[in-house]
Amino acid sequence: MPYIAFESGTLEKKVKQKLIEQLTDISADITGIPKHLFLVSIKEIPDDDIAVGGKTVTEMKKEKNNT
Repeated sequence: MPYIAFESGTLEKKVKQKLIEQLTDISADITGIPKHLFLVSIKEIPDDDIAVGGKTVTEMKKEKNNT
């Protein structure tokens, strides 16, 4: 059973569903393995626990929404 692990900050439910569907579809297409055999796991890390360039994802999201 193929296993796909995806880690990220907090995601909306619709985004997670789209990731699950598209990761499964493209992986099945590339490998030829039937999609019903794929296991997909999404691990969300709190936005305050991820930082890039000294800024947390929470801070970056706030800045993006203010522009």
